Amino acid sequence: MSSLRIFDIAASAMSAQNTRLNATASNLANVDSVAASPEQAYRARVPLFQTVMDAAGVAGVRTDGVVDSQKPPEARYEPGHPMADAEGYIYAPAINTVEEMANMISASRSYQNAVDVMSTSRDLMLATLQIGRS
Repeated sequence: MSSLRIFDIAASAMSAQNTRLNATASNLANVDSVAASPEQAYRARVPLFQTVMDAAGVAGVRTDGVVDSQKPPEARYEPGHPMADAEGYIYAPAINTVEEMANMISASRSYQNAVDVMSTSRDLMLATLQIGRS
């Protein structure tokens, strides 16, 4: 395995965690949004990842896209709300703020770990070059 392959692996991890952070940020930004119908309600964004293997058996990660959650929106009975339907309901996204915050912390730490892997690999490569100069 090429010693430079570690940078590709770490970069794929950083890209995946960036997608995860963006989806979480979108979910948290829309947690208090409401709609007049279930079809118009915001649906939480969920990134899809896949492990990819190269010919040498080295794994990386690929983002297959971001899909909408299948959880139905929450119906809230608020007949005085300007967006209430004929029965007096408004519809809010089914987003758990605590889960989203935990997801954000996990993605942030995973991203930082990938940055640390790249930094350590660079430092080790530079140290190896210094040994060769001696």
